[in-house]
Amino acid sequence: MIPLGWPKELLKRLVKASTTRFDTGWHVTRYTMYRRIGAFVAQQPRSGRLLSINGSDGLHEMFDASRCEVVRADYPEHNVLDLRFADQSFDFVRCDQVLEHVQGDPRQAVREQWRVLRPGGWLILTTCLMNPIHGAPGDYWRFTPDGLRLLCADFAAIEQAEGFGNVWIHAMHWLGVRDIPIPHWHRHPLHWVATRDDPAWPVLTWIIARC
Repeated sequence: MIPLGWPKELLKRLVKASTTRFDTGWHVTRYTMYRRIGAFVAQQPRSGRLLSINGSDGLHEMFDASRCEVVRADYPEHNVLDLRFADQSFDFVRCDQVLEHVQGDPRQAVREQWRVLRPGGWLILTTCLMNPIHGAPGDYWRFTPDGLRLLCADFAAIEQAEGFGNVWIHAMHWLGVRDIPIPHWHRHPLHWVATRDDPAWPVLTWIIARC
């Protein structure tokens, strides 16, 4: 008798094996999001003082480390609800997949990031919407692009407020292959999943807001 989990495990192995000979990038939920954010960042001045909230290292490669002073604010030494930095002391704030884990008012978390930004500085904030519950240590919030716009109402301008996702990403999560790197080859099925956007099924959302 064949175990019920056997076909799923075999399919999982086949999917992973299909990526081994390709140059790859980020996993399926972040592949397109980081490309869209990176395309915007590449067109902007990228020198100055940068605050990185709670290990937001996925966005690190978008900035030139030789031209930026990077200051880390990692939990629990730092709390995004009450940042221990002076007003208008940073040119950039990056906050990657942190807001859903804030044990408190997310509006206060965004206000704190706005407070420490200099005029003309900007915030890159990414978070989740249709994502499985994942505690780190807790999981409290979900946000649409419109919700992020509302949270960033004090900013002078919104450069991007978008989402990315599709139902196939949920199938990859069920299969256990959501976190494998995506091949850059555009004909690979995983590349198709990682770049096909269905506005009705955003897994992740993000905003770029300027002070």
